[in-house]
Amino acid sequence: MTALLEHNTVYARFSAQARRTPDALALRAGGVSLTYAELLARVGRCAGRLRALGAQRGERVAVLSENRPEYTIVQLAAAKLGALVACLNWRLTVDELRDSLATVEPRALIFSDRFQAVATTVSTSAATAVGIEWLCGADCAPDPAGEQALPEDGLLIIFTSGTTGRPRAAVISHRAEVARMELLRRDFGIGPADAYVAWSPMFHMGGSEHTLASLMFGATVIICDGLDVAAMATAIESFTIGWLLLVPATIDPLLDELHRTHKQVAGIKLVGCMADLVPAATITALCATVRAPFLNSFGSTETGLPPLSGHLLPVGDPLTDLSKRRNSGCELRLVDARGNDAADGEVGEAWVRGETLFSGYWNNGRVDGTCFRDGWYPMGDLFRRSGDGYQFVGRSKYLIKSGGENIYPAEIERVLLDDPRVADAAVVRRPDARWGEVPVAFVVRRNNEIGAADIDQLCRNALASYKRPRAVHFIDEADMPRSATGKIIREELEVLARDA
Repeated sequence: MTALLEHNTVYARFSAQARRTPDALALRAGGVSLTYAELLARVGRCAGRLRALGAQRGERVAVLSENRPEYTIVQLAAAKLGALVACLNWRLTVDELRDSLATVEPRALIFSDRFQAVATTVSTSAATAVGIEWLCGADCAPDPAGEQALPEDGLLIIFTSGTTGRPRAAVISHRAEVARMELLRRDFGIGPADAYVAWSPMFHMGGSEHTLASLMFGATVIICDGLDVAAMATAIESFTIGWLLLVPATIDPLLDELHRTHKQVAGIKLVGCMADLVPAATITALCATVRAPFLNSFGSTETGLPPLSGHLLPVGDPLTDLSKRRNSGCELRLVDARGNDAADGEVGEAWVRGETLFSGYWNNGRVDGTCFRDGWYPMGDLFRRSGDGYQFVGRSKYLIKSGGENIYPAEIERVLLDDPRVADAAVVRRPDARWGEVPVAFVVRRNNEIGAADIDQLCRNALASYKRPRAVHFIDEADMPRSATGKIIREELEVLARDA
C-alpha cells in the first residue's frame, strides 16, 4: 500500500481507501449499492477490458452516458491504466459531438443504451464503439497489472467553450484531482462521513470531480440521473451531506420538493455555488430550509474551486457582502491591461497558480500548455480587490452562465453570421430568475426574408438547446452600439435586452 500511495494518484488514493474500509458504502444509485470492496473489484474487471481495447497510458477513451455507477467505474479503471476519459456532453448536436471526438481521437467510444443511436451516428472507424454495460460486466477477468498512472498524467478531459466558440478539451491530471480533493477537506472540513449527491452531469466537474474526490477520502456518493429532486430529497434525509452542489435552476424545484414532502435534513455542511447568479431571496430561503451556509464560490473547470471560493454566507445573515475570499493552496494575482499587478480598488484579470490547475488543452495529439504565462493561468475574469475581499466585475472574454452551463456568444454569433440573410449579430446575457442568465440575440438583417422563427431554427439545427437565444431583437446597423475601434458594446445591448 505504501508503494501505491507514493504515486499519489486518483487510483492509488481510491484503492488504498477500499482496502482500509472495504465494507463501507461507496456508491448508491437507485436500487444499486456498492461497497468499496465491490467497487474496487468492478474497477479491476473494467480495467482488463479497457486494456484489451488499447486503452494504455496516455490513450483516450470517450464516454457518452447519463450519470450511472458504470461511468465512475470507467473513470477509475482508466485512472489505474493511466488513460484519459473524455467526458462527452450529450446535450450537444451530432456535429458538435463529432468535433469533440475529432479533437481527442479516442481509442474507444463508450456509450450507454440511452445514447446508443447517437454514438453509432458520431463514431468513427478509429474508435471502437462499446456499450458501457458490457464494458463493466461481471464476466471478465480483472486487469493483472499494477497501476500505470503517474501524478502528472491526464485523467479527465472536460470540454469547455472556447472564446472562438469552439469547445476546448481541458485536461485535468491526477495531481490536480488529488489537490482539489485535499482542498475540500482542508478548506471546508469535508470528510468520510459526508456524502456527496452526484446529480450534475458527469461531463461536468460537479458530476465527475467531486465523485472521485469523495471516493478518494472514503465518503459515500449518491448518483442521480440528472435533476431528480425526489431522489435528491431522499438522499438529504438519509445521509449527512458535505457539499450540496446546486445551481440557480435547481434550487426552487428542490425547495418545492422538500416543502411538499416535509422531508427532514440530516445535515449539510455547505450548499450552492456562485451567489452572484442567484437572487438574494432564494439564497435566504435555501439556507434557512437546509440549515447550511451558502458557498459563494468562484472557480472554473481549469482551476477547480480555487481561487475565490473561500467565503460562506451564514444562515440568517443579511446578504450585504457577496465579495469573494481566497482559497488555500493557490496563488492569485489581479493583472491590469498593461500586464501589471492591479492596485486595490482597480480592476484586474484573475491569474492563478497552484496544484489544482489543469494541465492545458488537448490539441493535435498532445497537451497544449500555451494558455499559461510563466506558470500562471489567466482566467479571463475581472475582479476588484478591497481589503480581503474580491468583487466580481465581469468577464474579459464575455461568458454567459446559464443553469450551470457556460455559453460563449461567439459560438451562437458564428451560426447566425453564417446565414447570408444576416448582416451582423451580437449575443448578450439577460438575467433570468430560473437559469441565472440566458442568451439574447440582436440581429441586423440584410432584408426582411429572415424572422425570429428562422433564427431559432438556425440555432436548433446547429447548437445544443441551452445555447439557443431566448429572445431575438432586430435592429438597424446604425443602432448597433460600437466603440471608437468598432467593437460592439455589449453592455449597452444588455440594457436594451432587459428593457425590451
